[in-house]
Amino acid sequence: MTAVQPLGLHHNTSGRRIRRPQDGRRANLSLVLQSLYDDPQLTRAELARMTGLTKVTISDLIAELIDHGLVAETGMTSAVRPGKPAATLGVREDTRDIVALDLSAPDIARAGTYSLKGVKRDEAILDLSGRTGAAAAAVVLRLVETCLERAQRTILGIGVGSPGAVDAFGTVIAAPNLGWYSLALQDMISEQFGLPTAVQNDASAAVVAEKTFADAGNDLVRVQISRGVGAGVLLGGTLVVGTSAAAGEIGHVVIEHQGALCPCGKRGCLETWISVPALRRRLAADVMAREEILSEAGRRLGMALSPVVATLDVPEIVVGGPEDLMGGAFLQACQDLVIERTHSDFRRDPSVKLSYLGNEAVLLGAVSLVLRTTLGVS
Repeated sequence: MTAVQPLGLHHNTSGRRIRRPQDGRRANLSLVLQSLYDDPQLTRAELARMTGLTKVTISDLIAELIDHGLVAETGMTSAVRPGKPAATLGVREDTRDIVALDLSAPDIARAGTYSLKGVKRDEAILDLSGRTGAAAAAVVLRLVETCLERAQRTILGIGVGSPGAVDAFGTVIAAPNLGWYSLALQDMISEQFGLPTAVQNDASAAVVAEKTFADAGNDLVRVQISRGVGAGVLLGGTLVVGTSAAAGEIGHVVIEHQGALCPCGKRGCLETWISVPALRRRLAADVMAREEILSEAGRRLGMALSPVVATLDVPEIVVGGPEDLMGGAFLQACQDLVIERTHSDFRRDPSVKLSYLGNEAVLLGAVSLVLRTTLGVS
C-alpha cells in the first residue's frame, strides 16, 4: 500500500509550522478538495469563482488531483444551464480508504475501515480487558494490522481516538485505565506501518466528527459521556487542545462540595454524578425517581458547562452518550440551566442537543483527523 503525500503544512520538532515553497500549492490543493468535499458536482469555472483562484490554476490543480486518484470528472452540466456543457467534478471514494480506531471502551478496542466520505467498509474488534501498558499497545497494533490486511483499497492514513490526555504530536501523556504514560502512540503506529497517522483524545476526535459528518458549526463543545466524562472544543473550526493537552477535561470539575469520593482523589467531581456507571447505579437504587435523577444529572452538567459557554461564547453544545439516559429529562435540564446562567441581551442562547452519531462518533472523528492532516479537509 502506498500513502498519499500529505497536503497540509509541515512541522518541525518544536511543533512550529515551517513554510516551504510547496506549502502555497498544498494549501490551494486543500482548498479545492474542501470545496469539492462540501459541494460535489462543481465545474472548474465554479471552483475558480468560489476559491478566487484563476481558471488556469484550477485546471492545473484538478489535473494533479485526478492524477493522484482523489478527484474525478463525474459528468456534464445540464443543457438548461447557460453556456456550453462543462465537466462536473467530485471527490473519489473508490481509490482510498481510512483506518479508524476507537479505544474509549473499557474492555474492547474497535476499528473500522471507512471511505473518504465516512462510509464504513469493514469493522474489527479485539478484546482489551485486563490489558495495560505494552500489552494494550500490542492489541492496538494487531488491530491496525488486521484492518490493513483486509483492506481492499490503498489506505490514506490511520486515525485513533484514545482516552486520556493526548498532545499535539499524538503522544498519550496519561491514560491511566490503559496504563499509558508518555506513550508516543502516533509515532509507534506510523513507524510500524509506514502510513500517515493521527492520534487524538477520544472526545476531541468526536467533536471533529460532528463538524465533518453531522453538519455542526465551527464553534461548539461536544460532551462525551461514557465510563467517564470528557469534552472536545472547536473554535473557528480549530480543535482546542490546551497547553497541557487537557482542554475539555470537565469530568473532574467539582460540582458538589463534600460529594461522593472520585477515583481522582477529590470529592464531588462531575464524573461521580453523570458518568454512565454512576447514573445507572443511582437509577437502580431508586427506580421510581428516574426523571428526578436524570434532571438533576442534567443540571450538574449544566453547572460545568455554563462558565465554558459564557467564556467562549459557543452557540452549540452536543452531548454524546446512551440515548436512554441522555435524551429527555437530562438534556432538557442541562439546556435550561445553561440558558438560565448565561442568558444575555447581546448573545443568543446556545442550543443543547443529542448527537446522532451514536457509537460511531469517535471512529468517524478518527476518519476526520486523517482527512485534516493528510488532505486539509475538515
